[in-house]
Amino acid sequence: MNQPETTAKPSRYRWVVFSLLAFGYLLVYFHRLCPAVVALDMQADLKTSGALLGFLAAAYFYPYALMQIPSGLLSDTWGPRKTITVFFALAGVASIFLGTVSSLGLAILARILVGLGVAMLFVPTMKVMTNWFKPEEFAVMTGVLMAVGGLGAYTAARPLAWLSDIMGWRGSFVIIGAVTLVLAVAVWILVRNTPQEKGLPAVNQPAADNPGRAKTITLGQGIKMVLSTGGFWFLAAWFFFSFSIFFSFGGLWGGPYLMQIYGYSKAEAGNILGMMALAMIVGSPIFGWLSDQVFRSRKKVLILASVITLFLTVPLAFFPAAMNRPTLYLLCFLFGLFNSAVVIVAFTAAKELFPVEIAGTSVGLANLFPFLGGAIAPPIVGAILEAQEKTAAGYSAHAYSRAFLLYFIFALIALVASCFLTETLKTNAD
Repeated sequence: MNQPETTAKPSRYRWVVFSLLAFGYLLVYFHRLCPAVVALDMQADLKTSGALLGFLAAAYFYPYALMQIPSGLLSDTWGPRKTITVFFALAGVASIFLGTVSSLGLAILARILVGLGVAMLFVPTMKVMTNWFKPEEFAVMTGVLMAVGGLGAYTAARPLAWLSDIMGWRGSFVIIGAVTLVLAVAVWILVRNTPQEKGLPAVNQPAADNPGRAKTITLGQGIKMVLSTGGFWFLAAWFFFSFSIFFSFGGLWGGPYLMQIYGYSKAEAGNILGMMALAMIVGSPIFGWLSDQVFRSRKKVLILASVITLFLTVPLAFFPAAMNRPTLYLLCFLFGLFNSAVVIVAFTAAKELFPVEIAGTSVGLANLFPFLGGAIAPPIVGAILEAQEKTAAGYSAHAYSRAFLLYFIFALIALVASCFLTETLKTNAD
């Protein structure tokens, strides 16, 4: 057996460790999506175009995507605690810097550094959780972690809108930077990589002496195995095109769209976008159960989610000014469910598609593609908007229709990719 053998009852101290790391993941999502409700304020203050504003929001995603595999390597060499502390401290300083910059170039640099810093939390947290929790608890705790990420997405909507009304967008980023720094210090003081480092017995004992265990697969071999598997590329395409929509709309252009087309205040736009976060909080723990117990399939769940996402892009692309307030609330809630919370199933499929020995490599490589989508889509949408004729209020409904047509096309491609996915859930009948 490759699974660790439980050797001791887990200590309650694991909840201190998990709580701090989960709060860190909340901040990861906050930093990721925070430009949406303050986008117009930043655009006016920094005197920038829509295309460049899109690049400013996307600047977070480039280092985040590129650092997924290095984050695993640093976790193995430095250790998760040191990795998270150093890079979260960088993110905190960068966020404070973002609140003080006077030019677009410096703002982009700050966003790049924020993305670099918070990129080093998810994979190290997974490593810490394998040491502090039993194998049978891991999936549930991962769902809880993703739900906390949804709470972070919510704080980047309505609460940030409220804070920016009081402190301005600059003051808001300074405050959240300070909070990020405080968390970095708390992780260093309180988090330990393993129970043994806290003087506690090991929760899981690796089966290192088991003669039946699989031969170790090196990082290079694992990467080659993943990239040479056709099924991986369909999953990668699904990740890229699905999350191009979510990160572009939920992380930037949804806010300006709601404020310019419907005339909503920053606070009301934040309330509507906050439904995406609420759906993540509710849906993340549920989708794994649906996949395991109801559909008994990863592929069917992802196809269903892709179909619904395609339908959700229709009003944005073809009737952007025709929705009422309840419809917008419902639209964003469903986007949060079927274009974001469902990612739990996709990551599970990425893990199951390959031998357990390279599960980390396969998930890390798969995790590149949603963030590449988040890096590429917002500037393209901004460029399309900028190419259209403006009104006194900003971009017109026609301009948003042209830009959001990209979401419809991306959703259609994601649906096609989902149909070619490999079913990875093995049932008793198999």
